[in-house]
Amino acid sequence: MSTANLVGEALIVAEFAFRVSLVIMILSRRRIEPATRLTWIILLLALPLIGSIIFLLVGQTRFGRQRIERHRRIVDALARPEVHASADPGTYAVSSLESASLRIARLAELVSDSGPVLGNEIELFSDTNRILKGLEADIDAAQEHCHLEFFIWLDDAAGVKIGDALNRASARGVQCRVLVDGVGSKAFLRSALCRKMRAGGVQVVNALPANAVRALFSRLDLRNHRKIVVIDRGLAWTGSQNLAEASFAPKPEFAPWVDCAVRLQGPAAKELHLLFVEDWYLDTDESLVDLLMTPVPLRPNGVAAQAFGTGPNFQNLAATQSLQSFIHEAKSQLVITTPYFVPDNATVVNLATAARRGVEVHLVVPRRNDSFLVGLASRSSYGTLLESGVQIHEFEGGLLHAKTITLDREVSLVSSANLDRRSLFLNFEAGLYVYDQDFTSQLRFLQQSYIESSREVDPAEWNNRGVRARLAENAAGLLSPLL
Repeated sequence: MSTANLVGEALIVAEFAFRVSLVIMILSRRRIEPATRLTWIILLLALPLIGSIIFLLVGQTRFGRQRIERHRRIVDALARPEVHASADPGTYAVSSLESASLRIARLAELVSDSGPVLGNEIELFSDTNRILKGLEADIDAAQEHCHLEFFIWLDDAAGVKIGDALNRASARGVQCRVLVDGVGSKAFLRSALCRKMRAGGVQVVNALPANAVRALFSRLDLRNHRKIVVIDRGLAWTGSQNLAEASFAPKPEFAPWVDCAVRLQGPAAKELHLLFVEDWYLDTDESLVDLLMTPVPLRPNGVAAQAFGTGPNFQNLAATQSLQSFIHEAKSQLVITTPYFVPDNATVVNLATAARRGVEVHLVVPRRNDSFLVGLASRSSYGTLLESGVQIHEFEGGLLHAKTITLDREVSLVSSANLDRRSLFLNFEAGLYVYDQDFTSQLRFLQQSYIESSREVDPAEWNNRGVRARLAENAAGLLSPLL
């Protein structure tokens, strides 16, 4: 046998041994869903070399040793009662909550370290133009600081409008800090608008920068998907709205993007501010903890609300655990809107169970998804849900991007988190629980408008769809643990 043949056989054996070692690693890791383990193992065994490369790039939740150490330091700095609004007995809302609200709030506090607080004035916004107009007005009224954190910031009319407002604020002495995701806002970070903002005194920081060198130390697809604005401590915005026009220039064929956001004044803004302070430190080493020391007063006639944050560095199961609590607590009605529906098995089973025990369950998703593979994987779950009585509505008025849940017209959630594996287990996400019937009713009316602009999936038609469609959907469904 020639030397070349010996070397070739040795490389083949070594590559196979390496794949086996990766399989052993997957089996030994904690906190991995069985379905995810199985999918990775199949991928590794079915795709020599390529499967190993894919796994090394995105198969592990590697946050980077330096970033882990930074996170430990900021968490220690924030582990003081005075930085949390819920540490004030006069603000902490647990004693005022009842039944389902109380149980959801307790679980959310346990998994996200942010308690429910009283005295929040909350407005619901469902129109991108109104959101941008309100945000611009708040920046123009700012006196101390403007802190903005977005997954996507485009240099379109929306981005320019808010960028110019920040420059005006900076010119009058307001501290302006902007944190944008390194992948979602890649074009903005290289734009003339970004240079103009920096020249005007606005600090613009690239969150979780992605490059070949960083790929050696951390997973590149761990993204900061949060949408948070905090102005002068006590005013905040959050929800699904990116800094972009509804026409969304990168994917105009799916426009308009239909979003939902909340504007709040009160102690819950402090808890959202805490998330910004934590994220800012991770990418700058600048501590803003002192800004959290000042109490935020309760608003007259305010309601109970609870901010939450999840991410791969800390409590990355919080999103799915909170979602399951919503489903389990539903007695009469549960309505969910999400642009990307690629759920874990627990979510499918629990939604189906809720419908079978008599809960009116509505799931509203876009009819046309900007991710073809995600759209196929989403439909692979339809059969089980439809059979159990879940009503699935496919929105036809654009790309429904709002991520909302209402429970029995009593509790509601507006967040940045999609109902997919990425948001549930990988991304940094943020949102707001609201424990108020009036606000929840407003959100429910908004959800109903989405339903009225949708086509309900007919179970009989769904069961009679072609074999080709079933094959494509079920094949994509096999990859759902990795999407």
